[in-house]
Amino acid sequence: MEPEYATCFGPPAQAQPASPLRDHSRQSLHASSPVRSPMWSPKSRVTYSDRFIPSRAPAARLDYSILDREMATSDVLKQATDREDLNPAYNLLLRSELLGSSCPGPISPDKVQQLEQLRAPASPGKSLFRFKTGDAHSPHGGPAAQSPFVVSPVGDDTAAGSPFASPRRAQRKIARAPFKVLDAPSLADDFYLNLVDWSSQNVLAVGLGTCVYLWSATSSTVTKLCDLAPHDTVCSVEWSKRGTYLSVGTNSGKVQIWDVAKLKLLRTMEGHRARVGTQAWGSHVLCSGSRDRHILQRDIRCTEHFVAKLVGHRSEVCGLKWSPDDRQLASGGNDNQLYIWSLPSASPVYKFTDHTAAVKAIAWSPHQHSLLASGGGTADRCIRFWNTATGVPLNCIDTGSQVCNISWSKNANEIVSTHGYSQNQVIIWKYPSMAKLATLTGHTLRVLYLAVSPDGQTIVTGAGDETLRFWSVFPSAKSSGPDTTVASMSRTTIR
Repeated sequence: MEPEYATCFGPPAQAQPASPLRDHSRQSLHASSPVRSPMWSPKSRVTYSDRFIPSRAPAARLDYSILDREMATSDVLKQATDREDLNPAYNLLLRSELLGSSCPGPISPDKVQQLEQLRAPASPGKSLFRFKTGDAHSPHGGPAAQSPFVVSPVGDDTAAGSPFASPRRAQRKIARAPFKVLDAPSLADDFYLNLVDWSSQNVLAVGLGTCVYLWSATSSTVTKLCDLAPHDTVCSVEWSKRGTYLSVGTNSGKVQIWDVAKLKLLRTMEGHRARVGTQAWGSHVLCSGSRDRHILQRDIRCTEHFVAKLVGHRSEVCGLKWSPDDRQLASGGNDNQLYIWSLPSASPVYKFTDHTAAVKAIAWSPHQHSLLASGGGTADRCIRFWNTATGVPLNCIDTGSQVCNISWSKNANEIVSTHGYSQNQVIIWKYPSMAKLATLTGHTLRVLYLAVSPDGQTIVTGAGDETLRFWSVFPSAKSSGPDTTVASMSRTTIR
């Protein structure tokens, strides 16, 4: 059986012996002696060889020079005057646009005139380039095509379309719908409470009426931590930084510390005369704010119920946040005041009075030292930024609705805010431009509660409509970490 190539291409040709004529013809080009072959004569037909051997005689030269631009240009113009790509002015234009404004050699006045005509906008009757599709002047019609290789003045030369510019990063897409919804019966519709918090161990704590429930984001299991019925209700929950302890503020003014792993109450601390609506954990210090207008500083290593009392607000304290370095404490109240405390001093370092409504929304920037954001209630509707190192206000943005919560992304310089009257929205902002990246809707009542997942990508929002909604809004961190994804995409109930 013959090989496959023989069937396709035929049998290989037989090798032919070298032709003496070919050898003699090569010799006759260089040898000084006459040709001795009887087959050679001046009148015989010339047979061309399959090789080209150039003459190396000193007098040998080419009939043209590619380096002589003027001579080559004049010859080309004589032979093809209608070809636009051989026009010297056109070549100089391309050279100046692609390689820079400097052109080698002087330009004659007529070439300058042609160059100016080419730089002028193209006339409607003639296009410099024509495309088969997408050209407004082509028979196919349609909008003008935008070529990725456009350079001015032929077309629009923008940063996105220029071949010399770096490619523009694609804008991140943010889903406009929650990927998970939890039913949360008895979730209070109270602006001054803080009933949702997400731990560093990826466990969500929610206060529902008299009970506190724990929802694991990795396994979607629900655990009932405690029940304060029938004499008390839950007003605030707050995780410690390591996620091992949960503090529960009650309507009676008490603060309970729970060991989550053992589901055990460790201690109950007193000191407030009214409900505890907000709390903030430091490294080992827990601060609680109450309707009695006081802030109590509690050292969980000490046996005392509290070690210091911060007095300054003239109405209920509804917002508390420690700075990332635990050196400053920001507090907001229903008296429209925002205070900055530097412990152990019992007097506030700064008093900001620009808000015209209750200040519950407070967030410290994890990217810039001493940068604080705060939001006002229904009569204020503004997000304000402060430099807490100098006490200087930085910026103010009118959001158009009540600001209920603010949180900063730890993976990007972005902010998420939740709103109440009257939009009930969740808005993602780009800082410092404060441009809106996305506006999320879905809650039917004001969005009073907000927490961020430990990986910084997911947020959970709670509202008086008794639902918890999970949104993927922030980018992922550059470095990989432990698995903190939210399991199960279906709608379930938290109890």
